[in-house]
Amino acid sequence: MALRTRFESSDDIGVFAKLTNRYCLVGFGASTNFYSVFEQELQDHIPVVYCSLAGCRIIGRLCVGNKNGLILPSTTTDQELLHIRNALPDDIKVQRVEERLSALGNVVACNDHVALIHTELDKETEQIIQDTLGVETFRTSIAGNALVGSYSVISNQGALVHPKTPTADMDELSSILQVPVVAGTVNRGSEVLGAGLCVNDWAAFCGLNTTSTEISVVEGVFKLRAPGQPSAGVLSDIRDSIIDELA
Repeated sequence: MALRTRFESSDDIGVFAKLTNRYCLVGFGASTNFYSVFEQELQDHIPVVYCSLAGCRIIGRLCVGNKNGLILPSTTTDQELLHIRNALPDDIKVQRVEERLSALGNVVACNDHVALIHTELDKETEQIIQDTLGVETFRTSIAGNALVGSYSVISNQGALVHPKTPTADMDELSSILQVPVVAGTVNRGSEVLGAGLCVNDWAAFCGLNTTSTEISVVEGVFKLRAPGQPSAGVLSDIRDSIIDELA
């Protein structure tokens, strides 16, 4: 199930949180409501860790991780690194990386097996991503945008990409990732999917502005509907979207 939430007055929750199958990082300083949405859904399964990176709350855009590891920018302080290491399970590798493109969440999109990376990422960084996250890496772009982490969201169940991605590119991405790829938006038409959506294999969080039609697409591609609970149908989706428009 996909849940709507908001970080203070921002719907770009993917900027302030990083969600994987083994842990969730959340930026310091939001209202209790933002944290409680994550904790209520996740705390029985994985640790929810409050942290900052380089003194910033925009942790979702600065780091990249999966069930095997977490890669942080070189600007991360020793204290922040220690705090995150202590909060995560012992078998998760946590690594700092020297990289010119330091907003790693914008330039890398990954699941537990494959990572899409920016075409200009350093070779050394690519090697660290392969070793730390245990993934194969592919240099690519999404609909002509080099920021693959901003314009796509990937889990082990599916992938959501920029709405203007050509069908041929989506087929190619699907064969690379070995999961279904669908084009879509979040937050009432936003193309910057990485900023508006956090997903793992059983949960999704999106901005408060996300329409029911967008949520239906997210739940469909990431297989988040409970067994025996298919989409309520086209008419129901249309009714919900009209209510959204009127709200």
